[in-house]
Order: sequence, then C-alpha cells, then structure tokens
Amino acid sequence: MCFFERVKEGKFFICFCCAAFIFGFFVFSYGREKYIYDASGNRNPFTPLITSDGRFINLDKVDAPKSLSLEGIMYDERIGISYAIVNAVVVKQGDTIEGSQVMKIEENKVYFIKDGQILELELTNGGEDEK
Repeated sequence: MCFFERVKEGKFFICFCCAAFIFGFFVFSYGREKYIYDASGNRNPFTPLITSDGRFINLDKVDAPKSLSLEGIMYDERIGISYAIVNAVVVKQGDTIEGSQVMKIEENKVYFIKDGQILELELTNGGEDEK
C-alpha cells in the first residue's frame, strides 16, 4: 500500500490534513510585516460624498470664511447632541448660519458645508494658556 492510499484512510488522513494546514499557515504568515494604516491627511471614510438633495460634495478643505467665528463648543459624546456657539448664536448639527450648514461638531472643531465644500473651524483658547 503506497503512502497516498494510507493518507485516504481514517485517522491518518485527518492528521495529515491538519499538519498540512498548520505548515501552510506558518509558511505564508512568516516574515510578513504587520500593516498599519496611517489615516493622516486622508478623508474620513464615513463622511458622505453626496448631500441629501443629491449634490456632490467637494472634499477639498477650505479655510472658514471670515464671517464665521467659533466662540465655544458644548460637546456631549454620551448623549450625542453637541452645540457650538458661532457668531454669538448657538447651533447644532443640521443648523444653518451665514449660508453654511453645520455638518459635524467635535470636541475642538466644527465642520460646515457650503456650496459643496467642507469648511472647518477650530476652537482656540484665545491666546490664554490653561494652567
């Protein structure tokens, strides 16, 4: 009886298949470097590319116009409803101010959308250092 005929029989076949699988796994995984994705400078994949009314969003970030001034953020991660104070007006996600719609509010940033372009305002501490 040759080797391959014995392999087809019962327990020896199972052991041979397991050994072949383990050997193949180690051969193909040995020496591979762990892949680490660097998202810096790339767009957020969860940001929609089309608005609710069907317009394409230009994802090139533009500096916020001088007419918008971010004065404060009330960020609540737990409840999911956050507010921002822009031009002395309290706004939330979906509100429109100065022709720009509030797209997203983060801890230190507010993203607006205007004419298909994303505008970003970052909260600064007004030159005062925290102690």
